[in-house]
Amino acid sequence: MALSHFPSTADPAEISDHLRRFGYAIVDDVADGAAMDRLEAEAMPFIEASDPGRDEYDGRFTRRTGALVARCPTARRLVMDPLVVGTVSHFLGHVSAVQLHLTQIISVEPGETRQKLHRDEMAFDFFPFGADYHVQCNTMWALTDFTAENGATHILAGSSDDEAIGLPDAQAEMRRGSVLFYDGKVLHGAGANSSGGVRRGVNITYAVGWVRQEENQYLACPPEIARTLDDDLLRMMGYTQGAFALGYVGDQIDPLAALRGSTAKAKTIGAVAEFNADAREFVTDIGDSEYRG
Repeated sequence: MALSHFPSTADPAEISDHLRRFGYAIVDDVADGAAMDRLEAEAMPFIEASDPGRDEYDGRFTRRTGALVARCPTARRLVMDPLVVGTVSHFLGHVSAVQLHLTQIISVEPGETRQKLHRDEMAFDFFPFGADYHVQCNTMWALTDFTAENGATHILAGSSDDEAIGLPDAQAEMRRGSVLFYDGKVLHGAGANSSGGVRRGVNITYAVGWVRQEENQYLACPPEIARTLDDDLLRMMGYTQGAFALGYVGDQIDPLAALRGSTAKAKTIGAVAEFNADAREFVTDIGDSEYRG
């Protein structure tokens, strides 16, 4: 079975709709070779210092290198790529805030065996999110070509609804600079690397704003570096209120303001009541005096 590919000119809504139906979408040639070269050069000292996996699931011949926002300026462009952010925002459009969940380069070395198929939502303590509720949207950028021989990611298209028996297993083969989108429910796993070279992918994932991030962005990117970044990237990293009343600092100070040395208040529940009809009804139901406690 061949997986579906989209051009880099595709509408993010079209990509998101395919992702919702099948659990994945591949978009070709989103980043050029020069950007991939820069990212690889920036990351290589950290990749070489990364230890192999802890067990068969992590991969005895697989290195995972994180903290990319702090370490690799080029990774920041991937995090905020307009096509990616547009697709993620559409796919997770049922929430008031989306945040960066993790950043890592996965280096699958020759001799690595196939990873067990899994769903990424298991990270949330195996909480049974409803079949129609998506808590995350993931990307895997091809830092090298992804081929069947070097361990391209296996995807069981259509397995997001938990009816995976008999579904075809295909590998996400794609050129360097292309992006695999996949949701948190679809069964997937790294392939075995029977080639003579390393297969590298840049795993950047996003989640709804009210869950804990897999990679702690506030420690992975120290404040002295965070203060040099632009506001849009910082908000994506979590320097914003994650929902109607999550993530403020101290005396209800906006987290981005706190990072910048200001005391501006965080948004209130009333300020985001226009998010959707349910939010407006919620504000009306609880009443102002009750919300104040």
